[in-house]
Amino acid sequence: MRIIHWFRRDLRLSDNTALSAAARDSDGNVVPVFVLDEGLLRGRDVAPARVQFMLESLHVLDDTLRQQGSRLILLRGDPAAELVRIARAAGADAVYFNRDYTPAALKRDKRVRLALESQGIRTASFKDLVIFEEDELLTSSGQPFTVFTPFKKAWLMRVGKIQPLGKPALKPLPEDLVQRGAPIPTANELGFAVTQTLPRGGELEAQRVLSRFIESGAMAAYSKQRDYPGIEGTSRLSPHLRFGTISPRQCYAAAVATLDYPFPSKRSFSPAATDEKKAGADSWISELIWREFYIYILYHFPHANHANFNRAYDAVHWGSGDPALDEARFQAWCEGKTGYPIVDAAMRQLNQTGWMHNRTRMIVASFLVKDLLLDWRLGESYFMRMLVDGDPGANNGGWQWAAGTGTDAQPYFRIFNPVLQSERFDPQGVFIRRWVPELARVPDLYIHAPHTMPPTVQAQAGCRIGKDYPAPIVDHNTQKEEILRRFKAVKSEPVR
Repeated sequence: MRIIHWFRRDLRLSDNTALSAAARDSDGNVVPVFVLDEGLLRGRDVAPARVQFMLESLHVLDDTLRQQGSRLILLRGDPAAELVRIARAAGADAVYFNRDYTPAALKRDKRVRLALESQGIRTASFKDLVIFEEDELLTSSGQPFTVFTPFKKAWLMRVGKIQPLGKPALKPLPEDLVQRGAPIPTANELGFAVTQTLPRGGELEAQRVLSRFIESGAMAAYSKQRDYPGIEGTSRLSPHLRFGTISPRQCYAAAVATLDYPFPSKRSFSPAATDEKKAGADSWISELIWREFYIYILYHFPHANHANFNRAYDAVHWGSGDPALDEARFQAWCEGKTGYPIVDAAMRQLNQTGWMHNRTRMIVASFLVKDLLLDWRLGESYFMRMLVDGDPGANNGGWQWAAGTGTDAQPYFRIFNPVLQSERFDPQGVFIRRWVPELARVPDLYIHAPHTMPPTVQAQAGCRIGKDYPAPIVDHNTQKEEILRRFKAVKSEPVR
């Protein structure tokens, strides 16, 4: 028996559910295939950063397969047509793949199954992208969860111990099959100009990043440091989870392993250190659950992909009434020129690196919606075009959380004050000065609101407001009152 494994968001060999099943069922006679979907590459929200990261991860995957005598067969075109073609050429009995849950992926996979099965080629799909999928977690009444806290409780009560799978043994591929694959292209060859400085892709890098996160003590300190963008306190694994160069099971197992602090002797026992380490691991596991919650929400409520999760908020009016003004404000937000340093620093980090700290994602999203009064979908789309870790579920869920249109019971009351957020989470302005160099010499007293600097201080700092750095493009307090008025005018009723 010969089985094709169709790689998608699982660009690794270790702990790959469908790949391991294919190797087991075929005695290692697996044909590894990846299809560059031309339709996706031409999509509205495609990001050059993600294309580059994906291609680098494919190179690493191919190198790892070569070490076993196998190869990655890369095809280009429509997945249904290409998989039928390669299955016929390989004499494959089946195509195995890991499930994806976005509306677009579900539609594509249904079409692929029908095409393959019409040719007598069996298909089998597996759970891999998440630890709990689809209807595995439901309320006591058998309905999908729509609030995070009870979802998390159910998740933790059920999860138990997880033992990730190893790498399966694969047999070498016949040369005639290898020749059917195309070379892995560069992003430039696909028409993408990548200007950002991006993290490295691939399974080996993902494992290195996870190890560094644990061994540096960042996981232990995660609950204390995760909200400070000027500190390297997060894992930076989000791009790897996005493309499956690491699995959520591997991440969860690593976090659980740190809960038993390895004290070398009783004399070094420190209850405080134990508690801190457990709090850090627990907090990081909670973020893994947030990721699954947003994937789960988009699966059960596909309308949220392009509309408000809470449809009652469809009646909220967005914008200032002046399209030209709204466009100018949106561009200032995109470019990091709003006059609010924490917002501008975060947007410039995104534009230059394809990544943004989670705390500042919330700040800039709140600012776009609640200060600029702009539709959250503008920001969601911009993030998807820029983020190396742009994931439909997490990105959509995060934006709707910030906008107040998502799964929270009283969402619209949450309005971040960008100055107070800056003072709290970047108190010395370390993050701001790194990404907004024109503010580098501004004293700490004014770093969070430089427009309040007296002219003499502006001259001393070499930062003249309105020339070297913009004045705030809106007044936060005025905009806060306006957005509250708009939300209060709409009667909110939860989605049933």
